[in-house]
Amino acid sequence: MASRKDYRRIGLLVPSSSSVQERDIGRVLTENITLHVARMRLSNVDAESTLRIVQEIETESQKLADVDVDVIIFPATAPSSRNGIGYDQELIKRISAASGKPATTASTALLEAFRVLSVKQIVLGAPWSAAVNQTVAAFIEANGVKVLAQEALGLTRNLDIGLLDAQTAYDVGRHVNRPGADAVMLACGNWSTFSIIDQLEHDLGKPVLTTNQVSLWHALKMMGMRPLGGLGVLLRDHLGDEAARYAVRAGTN
Repeated sequence: MASRKDYRRIGLLVPSSSSVQERDIGRVLTENITLHVARMRLSNVDAESTLRIVQEIETESQKLADVDVDVIIFPATAPSSRNGIGYDQELIKRISAASGKPATTASTALLEAFRVLSVKQIVLGAPWSAAVNQTVAAFIEANGVKVLAQEALGLTRNLDIGLLDAQTAYDVGRHVNRPGADAVMLACGNWSTFSIIDQLEHDLGKPVLTTNQVSLWHALKMMGMRPLGGLGVLLRDHLGDEAARYAVRAGTN
């Protein structure tokens, strides 16, 4: 029988209509890391829905605690930045209080990625509405990073976002890029981005950050895991020895 210490478990709090996150994140994990998912109701990416989704955060976090995850991620940029500066930390406290587990959000992970990569100015692309994009941009700027330009595809229905080809993320990243930007941020957890990150970084000559990528990176960092290839400079060069300082101990059974 394998020992619990031989495995790591990541808990994922996703919108109920998410069709991308389990697939993309699950595919890139090493064999000793398993993914465990809980869902919170959200059909549309709009102001009301991105606020209402977190009403279920305690209940679903408790369910993830039942499987003894090592860390819980809320990989949703719009909902975790919805109420401005400090809101992501409020959500982390709620998740951890309910589950007894370390936690992070997409917005928290993004800010940490900015710090690690010394990012001061970005451009922002997303598949949702301009209004939602502006809320996310306001959160980023309130945390000290300037948004030079932004682009939104204008979709509201999350199922429609999940059907977008990864090429749309590449195209938005190329179009929204500006010479002064230190990085390109492609926001929305239900947008397929993993397959284009390396190519877009190569073509633009700068880091590319996405909702699922930064969320996964921060979880791996918190667990003290090793670098992971294929998802850009963040996971390739900023995991490992540095991550060990942030490591949390896995429980034992």
